[in-house]
Amino acid sequence: MTMQVPDAVRDLAAQTIDQAEKAMGMFFDAAKKSMASFRSPGAEISRHALSLTEQNMKAGFDHARQLVQARDLQKAMQIQSEFLKSQFTNAAQHMQQITSDIMSSAKDASKGKF
Repeated sequence: MTMQVPDAVRDLAAQTIDQAEKAMGMFFDAAKKSMASFRSPGAEISRHALSLTEQNMKAGFDHARQLVQARDLQKAMQIQSEFLKSQFTNAAQHMQQITSDIMSSAKDASKGKF
């Protein structure tokens, strides 16, 4: 089944995605600058979590761009399936990394390395 979406609508959607990504990029830049002044084990975990969030947002924007260009339902479902699979894999990796960061911070705190 072919989706009958006018090119002008696709272009508008693509522009909207670009604008949203730019706005989020500005947010992440400001958040990174703000967090740069904090020095503690917890701050490092927060910086890492922010980085993972930024990666997820970029993946979401890339996914949205691919969906905008899908010309049929089968392609859209394929794009969605691949995205969900990669997001579940990434989420598992991110949880492992965050857990490792927390354990490392806890170990440092118990040794008095604040």
